[in-house]
Amino acid sequence: MTTSTETEGVFARLKSAATRIGKPLVEKALYLYFALKNPKTPAWAKKVIYGALAYLVLPVDAIPDLLPGVGFTDDLSVITAALATVSLYITADVKAQAKEKVNKWFNTDKPSITDVK
Repeated sequence: MTTSTETEGVFARLKSAATRIGKPLVEKALYLYFALKNPKTPAWAKKVIYGALAYLVLPVDAIPDLLPGVGFTDDLSVITAALATVSLYITADVKAQAKEKVNKWFNTDKPSITDVK
């Protein structure tokens, strides 16, 4: 099966690409990442997740990521298809972990003026 080192490698690559990819795509990819780490996610679903995350972080792409405006549309399509396939394993806990990580990476964990009551 997969090792912790392989999982952390995917996470490190995702983190380094976060600003290029953008917040919405990163959040969806993190849903997959945290579902991957969940021991309740079955092996078949983990294979789907690994494939989608690999497509996102590896340089080989159907549409080159360097093209402005359209570079990540194929990546988004692959991530969306994987999410639809393994949606049963995208739990509230997985979503909370992803949101926390996105807030940390994009420095949005500070309350905005509209959050203060």
